[in-house]
Amino acid sequence: MTHYQLSPLPGLRHIELEETTSTIDWAHDHLSELQSPVTLVTAEFQTAGRGATGGWQSRSGENLMLSLVSRPVQLPATQVFRLSVVVCISVCNALNEIVPGFRIKWPNDIYFGDKKVVGILIENELQGHFVSTCIMGVGINVNQTSFAPDAPNPTSLALITGKPVSRSLVLQGVVNHFIRLLTAIPNSAMWPDMFDEYHRLLYRRTGFHTFIDHTGSFEAEIVHVEPDGHLVLRDRDGLTRRYAFKEVSYVI
Repeated sequence: MTHYQLSPLPGLRHIELEETTSTIDWAHDHLSELQSPVTLVTAEFQTAGRGATGGWQSRSGENLMLSLVSRPVQLPATQVFRLSVVVCISVCNALNEIVPGFRIKWPNDIYFGDKKVVGILIENELQGHFVSTCIMGVGINVNQTSFAPDAPNPTSLALITGKPVSRSLVLQGVVNHFIRLLTAIPNSAMWPDMFDEYHRLLYRRTGFHTFIDHTGSFEAEIVHVEPDGHLVLRDRDGLTRRYAFKEVSYVI
């Protein structure tokens, strides 16, 4: 069973599954066996795909369902957002090499225009004050061209480009970028440039847009994303608002 033709990369182990509940679940269940610096787990079909806003819906063999399992060396828990930055930039840049226009929707979805193409879910395990293991689940809509009516504004590479896209090509690009950028995680000197790239790729990076928090909807512009992942907005009155994950949403 081989679904993907990937060039070998140092420190990478690839495990291909035909079917599983989710690649994140599989990685959790087999974590003690995954001792490579980076393990890539792919599945053709997930019976219970996971996502921040519900299950990830995907037809068998049409899209990419994967998890990247990393064991970062001595990464302080206070710097855990760096892992999100790395995987988001990796996926976004890989897709932009196929067709330009992909952006990172804070904190970790990938959009093309106002349509969602990629969902990313990150789960970390701590050992003391350090991150011992990170599992990054990624779902990429590649060749699926119709979606359930209740799916949140989805699109796919095939719909964007007007033709089928090689899943191996997409996967190779994601893995190439991820392996390259992973070396930057412990290197604090590289992080100003990494955060600059993350900000440059942000969805709705400029101008005022509608957001909603526990008080209701409002218009604001993105000021920046802090190194710990907080989103800082400035509303029409000039008031600065700071949010953690799930405390504010875009209105699309």
